[in-house]
Amino acid sequence: MKKLVVALSLFILLPICHADNHNVGVSSLSPELQQLFSKEMVQLNLGMQEIMNAYISGQWGSIVPIAKKMENSYVLRQNLSKNQMHELHSKLPKGFLELDEKFHYYSGMLSHASEMKKTELIGFYFAKMGETCVSCHSIYATKKFPSFALQIKSDEHQH
Repeated sequence: MKKLVVALSLFILLPICHADNHNVGVSSLSPELQQLFSKEMVQLNLGMQEIMNAYISGQWGSIVPIAKKMENSYVLRQNLSKNQMHELHSKLPKGFLELDEKFHYYSGMLSHASEMKKTELIGFYFAKMGETCVSCHSIYATKKFPSFALQIKSDEHQH
């Protein structure tokens, strides 16, 4: 449940779109959830930037609390009601939930690698987090990130 909340906040951009490389609206979430997701996305974006700055300057200890916050959610975990959790589970596609779980797993692993000062693993897990963001955005948020929609169309024409 914890991982779901964290990753949801990272990847959700409304309206949620379904796969098949098309923007097919699944459903709109309530305005309250939209606002919480927006806040969470802002925090996750800032967190990714802070991690990069700490990583390239060798500040491993600074990464640990940021990655833990990402694993456990900045905003959503503290603010979701049971009804809102039900809304998320009923309206979000399975693939989105799977990407969410991966993101939170990688966040936890990044925190651990940073505690151990394992430079190579820090870079690996940070990259995996970024890949998860890109995967989710390219499937579920092409309206918010139209460059991914253009890439999908380009890829389809090449095949």
